[in-house]
Amino acid sequence: MKKLASALLITAMLTVTAGTASAHITVSPKTTKTGAYEKYTVRVPVEKDINTTQIRLEVPQGVKLSTVKPLPGWDFELEKDTEGRATAIVWKANAGGLKKGEFAEFDLVGANPKEVGNGSLTWKSTQTYADGTVVEWTGAADSKTPASVTTLTQGTSDHSHGDDEHAEPTAHDERPFTETTLPLLLSGGALLLALISLFRKKA
Repeated sequence: MKKLASALLITAMLTVTAGTASAHITVSPKTTKTGAYEKYTVRVPVEKDINTTQIRLEVPQGVKLSTVKPLPGWDFELEKDTEGRATAIVWKANAGGLKKGEFAEFDLVGANPKEVGNGSLTWKSTQTYADGTVVEWTGAADSKTPASVTTLTQGTSDHSHGDDEHAEPTAHDERPFTETTLPLLLSGGALLLALISLFRKKA
């Protein structure tokens, strides 16, 4: 009986933990690389009996927002700093919002930092309900309201953002005519003159 009771207790704890975790706002993928253009998906479930009507997501430092995918039933606007960088995205329901038992996925594309830094991207967010209640998903991983975290690893190239297109020409590219083509032309011209002279002598 004790073993059965312990098993039931553990099962109940796991069920509660799983239910709590599934109610969190999460951003995927969980791992990405430096310098990459990444598609991020923000999954928003509803944990209350009332509708979710607004989501605000902070863009991690170093990530350059590129595009945001439209979602039917929702409008979005960007918050920007003085330099014009998008620092947050705010999605607002233009209909009823999300009901209990529902979830939505909001997609965006961003350019990752070129440096690993502390090795993570922290996605802080807030979830607003129809009654004005706001849940801040900004805490540590072991808190009741954790922020979603993406692990950042070193990519294979430091120029994944397309910087190579604007790179300076190499030394070989700068002098292709003088070092390669010109000697060939001179040699060909000399050979042609020698043949013309030979034919004239025979004539």
